[in-house]
Amino acid sequence: MHIEREVKLDFADVLIRPKRSALPSRAQVEIYREFTFKHSKHKYRGVPIVAANMDTVGTFDMARALIPFGLSVALHKHYN
Repeated sequence: MHIEREVKLDFADVLIRPKRSALPSRAQVEIYREFTFKHSKHKYRGVPIVAANMDTVGTFDMARALIPFGLSVALHKHYN
């Protein structure tokens, strides 16, 4: 039997503090990012948030609703 003696941390032990900003207003925050895919060199510009991949959440209707905001959807497993 192996006994771990190292200190382990969980969410209650970690404090995440936001970085200070020089922006006078939250309205000036730019949440769009541009990514270049390594092997294809294609570029994607959007918000790096993906709607949950749970049953019936990742639908084509949800994708159409989120596309204008630059968001993505992980389609659920019931689609071909």
